[in-house]
Amino acid sequence: MQIFSASGIPSARSRAHDASHDPALPRLIVNCLPLSGRERVSFEQAAPAIAQEFIGDPERRLDLLWRAHIPSDLLGRATAIIGNVEPGELAHAHRLEWLQTWSAGVDRYLVPGVLPPGTVVSTASGAYGQAVAEHMFAMMWALMKNLPAYAVSQHERRWHDAGRAFSPRGATALIVGTGDIGSHFALLAKAVGMNTVGIRRSAGTPADGIDVMHGIGDLDHELHGADVVALCVPSTSSTHHLLDARRLSLMKPSALLLNVGRGGAVDGDALVSALDRGSIRAAGLDVTEPEPLPDDSALWTMPNCLVTPHVAGGNHLPGTADAIISIALRNVRAYAAGEPLSNRQ
Repeated sequence: MQIFSASGIPSARSRAHDASHDPALPRLIVNCLPLSGRERVSFEQAAPAIAQEFIGDPERRLDLLWRAHIPSDLLGRATAIIGNVEPGELAHAHRLEWLQTWSAGVDRYLVPGVLPPGTVVSTASGAYGQAVAEHMFAMMWALMKNLPAYAVSQHERRWHDAGRAFSPRGATALIVGTGDIGSHFALLAKAVGMNTVGIRRSAGTPADGIDVMHGIGDLDHELHGADVVALCVPSTSSTHHLLDARRLSLMKPSALLLNVGRGGAVDGDALVSALDRGSIRAAGLDVTEPEPLPDDSALWTMPNCLVTPHVAGGNHLPGTADAIISIALRNVRAYAAGEPLSNRQ
């Protein structure tokens, strides 16, 4: 029987029953964040009784996508890792109790067999809301004002009027998934005069920026009245092809679809058909199924589809890195104290 601390991490007594968690060996945090010297001191002070190895290169702080490679000897001794390690490398992490990612999504770490049994996973959820919501908001404006079409005309040196444009003022945004990203987007939408309707599993849980909240069972009904449908959902069995051909057919012909959560939330073939027929006005996609988008996908060349290569998040905003580090530091304090971890999956 495993005994868990308040953080949900197996206690020392529980680990003593597992040869891979030798209680005689000290705990070790392997930190892959690209920290400054001052930040390293903060982490050391947060867990003074636990050994820490800092392997992140501060020169990589401004990299748009952080990567972590941990030597196998450190992996074998680590009880906690801060960073996104390739799942295949984690086979060496026999003592691992806790993985703190610098991403918000952790699907690949939750596949059975990737992590040792009982490993707690926590994320950087909350660090990306501003960046992803602003990207989605920019896509919405661009599509409303026909900017992708004008970019093509500029490339072709054509002086061409792309037709009617639309305003967000008075329009209704249906935000499916009202966590950190969805709430940030809702606040931006309200700032330009939009009405916001939220969809989440529990209609009784409010979210900043949402005027009216509904449960997932009301999605079909709410699609009818939406001018913008913004998908901010994670990848789960219940969200796979959440917008299929039937649900796409419920949207207004003038409606925009935005997807920044997971590509699998939209049936790609059904979306191509809807865009081609004009049953919806346009789509802005930062995520696709699969990724990268195949060369032969019709979405690349559809004039009413704006595609970006899953770049809404990452470290494109300097503040995102600071937020990731703040979340990790808070959780290191909790890990050292045996307290509940934030953003635990």
